[in-house]
Amino acid sequence: MTDDTTLGELDRIVHEPTQSFVESTNVWAFMQAYGIENYDDLIERTTTDRGDGESGVEWFWDELVDYLDLEFYEPYDEVRDDSDGPQFTDWYPGGELNIAHNTVDRHAALETETRNKVATIWEGEDGEVREITYHELHRQANKVANALEERGIETGDTVGLYMPMVPEVVSILYGCFKVGAIAVPIFSGFGVDAVATRIEDAECSVLVTGDGFYRRGSPIYLKRSADEAIEQAGHVGHTIVFDRLGSSEAQPDSSDSGTTHDIPWNDDRDEWWHEAVEAQDDAYESKSLPSSQESMLLYSSGTTGMPKGIIHTHAGGLVQPAKELHFGFDLKPADRFFWVSDIGWMMGPWTLIGAHTFGGTVFMYEGAPDYPEPDRFWEMIDRHGLTQFGISPTAIRALRKHGEEWLEGHDLSSLRLLGSTGEPWDPESWHWFYEHVGGGEAPIINISGGTELFGCFLQPLPTQPLKPCTLGGPGLGMDIDIVNAAGESVKDDHERGFLVARDSCPSMTKSLWSGDERYLEEYWSTFDDMWNHGDWAQQDEDGFWYLHGRADDALNVAGRKVGPAEVEGALIDHEAVNQAAAVGAPDDTTGTAVVTYVILESGTDETGDLRSELREQVGEELGKPFRPREILFVDAFPKTQSGKIIRRAVQAAYTGEDLGDISSLENPGALEALEDPR
Repeated sequence: MTDDTTLGELDRIVHEPTQSFVESTNVWAFMQAYGIENYDDLIERTTTDRGDGESGVEWFWDELVDYLDLEFYEPYDEVRDDSDGPQFTDWYPGGELNIAHNTVDRHAALETETRNKVATIWEGEDGEVREITYHELHRQANKVANALEERGIETGDTVGLYMPMVPEVVSILYGCFKVGAIAVPIFSGFGVDAVATRIEDAECSVLVTGDGFYRRGSPIYLKRSADEAIEQAGHVGHTIVFDRLGSSEAQPDSSDSGTTHDIPWNDDRDEWWHEAVEAQDDAYESKSLPSSQESMLLYSSGTTGMPKGIIHTHAGGLVQPAKELHFGFDLKPADRFFWVSDIGWMMGPWTLIGAHTFGGTVFMYEGAPDYPEPDRFWEMIDRHGLTQFGISPTAIRALRKHGEEWLEGHDLSSLRLLGSTGEPWDPESWHWFYEHVGGGEAPIINISGGTELFGCFLQPLPTQPLKPCTLGGPGLGMDIDIVNAAGESVKDDHERGFLVARDSCPSMTKSLWSGDERYLEEYWSTFDDMWNHGDWAQQDEDGFWYLHGRADDALNVAGRKVGPAEVEGALIDHEAVNQAAAVGAPDDTTGTAVVTYVILESGTDETGDLRSELREQVGEELGKPFRPREILFVDAFPKTQSGKIIRRAVQAAYTGEDLGDISSLENPGALEALEDPR
């Protein structure tokens, strides 16, 4: 999706759910229970005041607790206390609960239907498969809780999770919740500096990590980075190491008593998982904690400035993902939910908590999406009968480039819904995902929110028709608007503006770890009593919402602003282009010039005529001032493990500036290609 002109090109409903499907959904059942007739009434009922003094937001978040059977140890006194303004709303004050009780304890209880149900299916890159039942998960989470308390962890202490994607990450997360510790998930693809920054800021005294993991057939030694990060950051007194690569079975290197197999070892600090955790008692009673008790400290990606430590609570961290998986992704008891993510990204804990709240089954995968062949995802969906599949648009663009032939022979009919997040779609890739992966039947639930929210501002419902690339509209209970620079709503005028929240929600970060000052500056300083999310948004004449990329990424060309995502979308509209990245470069005439890097479809020749065509296409869609000064051809972009292009690295490669922290890169070799483009 690019700009107003492109809205016209997307002005066609592609997905229209059947009435029988609509009436089978969880959201339809909710609407029938409360006499809500249609989508517009549903959004209004859950977000706006009724005029009789009752807030729709308060009604919904109160009703949701009982409707979704979310269990509090102690009932709350009121839905919220917002006497200090929306910036510091206290949700469910007086109540006590624990996420772990809702996600594992109650499902593992004796004589429940879920006790022996599979909670997690895991597949390693090497093909190993493990299934963990709720009973097994409960026992392991209890052992983690006992291990943490034995090492001095109490309520409010921070515990770092720098883990490979193995099933044990689930028990570690829930074990932290059980004791009231604040879980600090750290992306397994981060390098030393990024890990050290998070450990130092969070002051983690315990770090749970692994010896390593497999990526594209080769071992990645996580423990080495963990040790170097601890050396930089300090604080960590205990490191619990999970053995993924078999390091604990190897004899110590006789030449260096401080090395075991291929990993460093500190006898004063390091303990193997099987000795520190598996030896523990498997009984533990989860603590009853205040609604506002911190549950997780999630860090932003840190692409600009110091990463932000984002604080989530037990109440907010439970109700938001539960709501979104139940209504947005229509989670059913027999479903098998798969979202491509690391535990260190928001979508990892979001997936686990959302699905496990209902006794659901989560599928986890360790490795690369195209290893050993580009059909790895399609093969796993077929073999495991997965029902929901979430992935980034960039990852789909990369898989699309391999061709439809890799989907042949794989039965993907188990998929009921598709999901995506993280960046704007281009129509061609959206259609490819919808037609070839979803079979032209599974809706694409394209969501947008953020780490700060632990959920979505925008989310289509499965009952809605869809146009390509749309995000549907506001999520249930989310009072969202589009405003101009003066803070005036332009949503119904169909103008592009800033995406804002006019009210808080339970999962909105209660502040930042570094303090209230940066929190207020980042989110609440642009408009009075409105959360500014930093995205350009637009609603079309049929009520479909779209995003245009980050407002703070705008390229100012001769006084006219354009978002990089808009330029990239215009390029991807060309049949020869598979992926694109647009950055700004200093220009003596216009101040900033647009420079683009392009990955072409297979078999396409890189010619001067094609460059001219692409420049003109951008000019036609966005205006002549935004025609790229240069179009450079490359074979790969630097990306995170979740598939996002790191535009900052692209720009630095062009301008020769310092790349800064590139520890989140999945493919550092792509930087060399950027330095020598064609």
